[in-house]
Amino acid sequence: MQRHTGRIWAQRALLADGWACDVSLDHDSGRIVRVQAATAPDPDAIRVGALLPAPANLHSHAFQRAMAGLTEQRGPDPRDSFWTWRQLMFRFLDRLTPEDVQAITAFVQMQMLEAGYGAVAEFHYLHHAPGGTPYANLAEMSERLVAAADQTGIGLTLLPVLYQYGGCDQRALGPGQIRFGNDLDRFSRLVERAEIALGALPSDARLGIAPHSLRAVSQAALAAAIALRPDMPLHMHLAEQPAEVEEVLQAWGARPVEWLLANADVDSRWCLIHCTQMHRHETQSLAATGAVAGLCPITESSLGDGIFDGIAYRDAGGLWGIGSDSNIRISLSEELRTLDYSQRLRDHSRAAFATAQNSTARALLEGAARGGAQATGRDGGVLSLGKLADLVALDTTHIDLDGCTGDTLLDAVVFAADDRAVSDVWSAGRHVVQGGRHMHHDAISAAYRAAVRRLRQI
Repeated sequence: MQRHTGRIWAQRALLADGWACDVSLDHDSGRIVRVQAATAPDPDAIRVGALLPAPANLHSHAFQRAMAGLTEQRGPDPRDSFWTWRQLMFRFLDRLTPEDVQAITAFVQMQMLEAGYGAVAEFHYLHHAPGGTPYANLAEMSERLVAAADQTGIGLTLLPVLYQYGGCDQRALGPGQIRFGNDLDRFSRLVERAEIALGALPSDARLGIAPHSLRAVSQAALAAAIALRPDMPLHMHLAEQPAEVEEVLQAWGARPVEWLLANADVDSRWCLIHCTQMHRHETQSLAATGAVAGLCPITESSLGDGIFDGIAYRDAGGLWGIGSDSNIRISLSEELRTLDYSQRLRDHSRAAFATAQNSTARALLEGAARGGAQATGRDGGVLSLGKLADLVALDTTHIDLDGCTGDTLLDAVVFAADDRAVSDVWSAGRHVVQGGRHMHHDAISAAYRAAVRRLRQI
């Protein structure tokens, strides 16, 4: 396995204890091994303007990237919604081949890296062939995701999804959706084979478990899934839509967050996705568990999910991170901006996430980095000794960053510039983005273009 070593010299770096100038950072075999002051850069060092921890993208459905721009027309239902969008998604995915999924996933991962993410948690439920028949290799699709990560160099946390039913009434999965389905026995075998597939990647790759949602699994299967890999990350959609909350309330006797906290030992291994439909007491109770709230502001805006109460969650000590979910637009800066702007619109406020100590963008970046590392099972999220070298560098000569220092530099990226200010990205020391472009940008883009030409004729 290739050994990745190197030295980076940054004019400014956001370290665990704050900003520092003229910083030399060494990494070896994926981890930070030295951080020290150095007024003059080593001749062999890679020089960057500003160095930051690169957050992990904690929630992705990679294949949905190929649907971007295809769902903005009104359907026959006079009130378009998450549920009408979902029917189009099911029809779309019936066309996907394993080759398509690999090409799309590599493109998505490349865009994530170019946007400043250092890793991704892939919430993977597209397991089988059209019609629901398993591939001869049960982990065919998992292996395609691994192959994409091998090509892009992104840190991958693979989350095979348990999906049994079409709703809380345990109705059978319908067309398109049937490609997701497994009983518990077959799911256990799929997880085993997915874990073997991950062996092709560097040692920072992780496996996790993902029961899809309370409406898609039985209570017994949920308990079994939780126990399947007790030391690994566990992700689940929770309380995304009002109709979902009502369905769970009627079938399980409590609202989703209330039921889960009363019936499962939710702790720091958990990442609950969306949570846009919570009452204040649920927000505070979930924050107290140590679980990460997985927020996907662009997708939640697109689907009309609602607004996560980020301020109350933060004030209760809750951890959160950022995901790109449907991948209709992959932009770390825009996810952070949308999260903060949603709080401002709801509360008629400004600089919602800012604190007395940190500016808005610094609070957003550090929160996303910390929560993303925990949710993906990566020992990173901060620039300090021994941590994974998930790093993002900014081009401080960018016109919107010119003359900015400290927290103002981050505010300029999130609220004035965009991801084009990203110059370099390292994932566990792998220098995959240089000069703002991924090392295999052209080849990955060409393969994606070939796949979507056919798929977009829906």
